[in-house]
Amino acid sequence: MAEEREVRTVVESDVIVVGAGPGGATTAKWLADRGLSVSLLEKSTFPREKVCGDGLTPRATKQLIRLGVDVSEEAGWVHNRGLRTYAGHPTPFEFAWPELEQFPSYGLTRPRSEFDAMLADLAVASGATLYQNTNVAEPILDEASDRIVGVRAKNGAEFRAPITVAADGNSSRLALAMGLEKNRLRPMGVAARAYFRSPRTGDPLIESHLQLWDGVPGKSNLLPGYGWVFPMGDGTVNVGLGTVGSTASSQKLKFRELMWKWLDNTPPEWEFNRDTMIGQISSAALPMSFNRKPAYGRGLVLVGDAGGMVSPFNGEGIPYAMEAADFAADAIADAHARGLGTRSAEKALQGYVSRLEHEWGGYFRLGQIFVALIERPEVMYLCTRYGLPRPTLMKFVMKLLAHLYDTNDGDWMDKTITALTKVVPSA
Repeated sequence: MAEEREVRTVVESDVIVVGAGPGGATTAKWLADRGLSVSLLEKSTFPREKVCGDGLTPRATKQLIRLGVDVSEEAGWVHNRGLRTYAGHPTPFEFAWPELEQFPSYGLTRPRSEFDAMLADLAVASGATLYQNTNVAEPILDEASDRIVGVRAKNGAEFRAPITVAADGNSSRLALAMGLEKNRLRPMGVAARAYFRSPRTGDPLIESHLQLWDGVPGKSNLLPGYGWVFPMGDGTVNVGLGTVGSTASSQKLKFRELMWKWLDNTPPEWEFNRDTMIGQISSAALPMSFNRKPAYGRGLVLVGDAGGMVSPFNGEGIPYAMEAADFAADAIADAHARGLGTRSAEKALQGYVSRLEHEWGGYFRLGQIFVALIERPEVMYLCTRYGLPRPTLMKFVMKLLAHLYDTNDGDWMDKTITALTKVVPSA
């Protein structure tokens, strides 16, 4: 990891990226590759922990391959070949990652503490300058145009650039300071997770549990939400629970209690108990379905959680943050070449918004409908009870939930899902 830099003067660059998570670090890397000077600001110091399932689907795997990352097992990655789903049936449904034109047929797992540091290193290797322990306090605005022209850190340092990228997560204090509030009518999820020492660490499949019980499965009460088990290959597993509501004003839940009610009734041989837990249960919000807009305006570009770029179908955010990073870098580099401050450059930057809506708008809208249907446990129970025994239907649903289908050419399932995303309005 690059050395922490202490800043005492004003730093000028082409672009400021606030937040060095997957979205911010990938944006900085792509911008540097396009020849722009980048100041990448991170409020903490690597390595650092983040609440995450640590599991990457083929959609995220594709982005790592595009970045030139060695994703082999020899390089420390744990490969998974699909998803096992438990829901309302004695036998789980196993969904092998499909062989598609657009995505690889395997996923990955790796701790976020290692993953984020690796991406930040990639950005630095491409030429971005990383400033750790640099917590942004406020935007610097041009009085005449009301555009953001830089940021001021809590340590007194100033960074100046004609374009600033907010990749500072769900709360995005920078976006808030620019007057961009969340749309509370969009879905919002919460995830909680913990690590356990478990013999399941080498499972070749990641796992989802669509029904959670507060006692003996099938003989007690259904809990809200879904669970996951992600084998880490190092003697541990990442076990978590997520809930999602169709709006941000969903009920307050006690996630630690919910997790233990579920885990206390999992098979003893899995060893998900208090004696095998490493650390503690941690939780974080999942902002979904473009819950903060616009993704560009007044010199500020939103990437990842800052712009609500989390799938309402499955709570996945990393691949969307990394894809948005690529889109944003394209638009910013194009605007820079056209001449920042010109009408043509603004058109290029607005193209980022249009591209996001084209790529994910219909899919996220379908996700909003999905969340509204299944947020009640009894509805999820009916769906899984009658859907799980039907392999063809389940394969269709899994492709939809995982966002893994070919949009150019594919089987009838791919074509049907693609058509559905085009007939609904953008989220």
